[in-house]
Amino acid sequence: MQINGFSKLSKKDKINWLLKNFFSNDIAAKQILEKYWFNDQDLQKLHDNFTENPISNYVLPYSVAPNFLIDNTLYAIPMVTEESSVVAAAAKAAKFWLTKGGFKTEVLGTTKTGHIHFIYTGSTTELFSFFKKIKTNILQQIEPLQKSMQQRDGGVKSIHLIDKTSELPNYYQVEFEFETVNAMGANFINTILEQSAVVLQKKSREILTDNLQIIMSILSNYNPKNIVRASVSCLLDELKTNELTGKEYAEKFVLALQIAEKDISRATTHNKGIMNGVDAVVIATGNDFRAVEAGAHSYAAQNGKYSSLSHARIKGNIFEFWLDLPLSIGTIGGLTSLHPLAKFSLNLLKNPSAKQLMSIIASVGLAQNFSAINSLITNGIQKGHMKMHLNNMLSLLNATEAQRKQAIEYFNNKKISFNELKNFLHKHQSRPK
Repeated sequence: MQINGFSKLSKKDKINWLLKNFFSNDIAAKQILEKYWFNDQDLQKLHDNFTENPISNYVLPYSVAPNFLIDNTLYAIPMVTEESSVVAAAAKAAKFWLTKGGFKTEVLGTTKTGHIHFIYTGSTTELFSFFKKIKTNILQQIEPLQKSMQQRDGGVKSIHLIDKTSELPNYYQVEFEFETVNAMGANFINTILEQSAVVLQKKSREILTDNLQIIMSILSNYNPKNIVRASVSCLLDELKTNELTGKEYAEKFVLALQIAEKDISRATTHNKGIMNGVDAVVIATGNDFRAVEAGAHSYAAQNGKYSSLSHARIKGNIFEFWLDLPLSIGTIGGLTSLHPLAKFSLNLLKNPSAKQLMSIIASVGLAQNFSAINSLITNGIQKGHMKMHLNNMLSLLNATEAQRKQAIEYFNNKKISFNELKNFLHKHQSRPK
């Protein structure tokens, strides 16, 4: 079953190999793959070039959440997710805050980092003296690589040597701080780092008496200086429900946030809910959701203990709820410029700058979090969650259109479980006349 040169095979030959070795040449497996091919051959070729060894397209729903008022601008937000309740929850929160001033944001910083990781066995004092001498030389050598970025007010903003020997014997870093403006900047950052490492290694052999060994040069997805804050606030009375006064609601909400701040088991699920909304917009705009996820969760643990990304408080008769989120995203380059729907998403969002997109994404994350906490402290998460999953469960159970209508009407105000739905459909099977 092992194969060499798989990537060099045509798409047809790749599929035939898979069918032969994993599906006993089942034609149905091939039909599934072909069903998701685009009829437009140019469009299919474009998608095939996004990755290695493509054999089909994996399709997720492209949805829109309206009524997002962010910094006094009204948006309809593109979201790509398979989770039905995510879009509904975001839209519900957006509508709630629309009449209360909407979401306010502030970009607290846009600095990204990368490092040359190396081992040096000699004197730390000698190393710092050496670095001071060659720092200008490094900057001179990478100047040609920065011209395009510098024209957009980006580029390398600082370089400094860090002694990490207390954490690992003989371990040091050269840390670079970057501004990449509207680009995510991963390729730019890594190119700068690798070229700088070449200069560092060469100069070390000319000047230092002891051995300096480059281990690796790579950007970091931990970017605590690349932060956006999204917030909402309202009078306590505006939070009242049929069961709770506004003050009672706010106190319960704040306590729920405090639990997420203190308890790792709750914080993990709490932040996952935030990322439900964040990832959906990141994917829709062609950005790197894995980088965003990694950055968010490392930021949540920056103080040595994993904690909530969002916070809430009562200040006088005002309820305040906010989220600080690191976001390494871009609006030019990469998939944002190639994927037709990514470009559509940015057009839908009025062609934002990277800073504006940071604000939009963080607002959706906060909206998602608000809806989740609102459900948890009132009716519970399952009532709305399972209602949104009803269509998926009906599809899984091969319900007829008539059964769908009956089930949706019957379970409108009832808690839903898979077994209850299965029994309901069994009782309402279509019978021949």
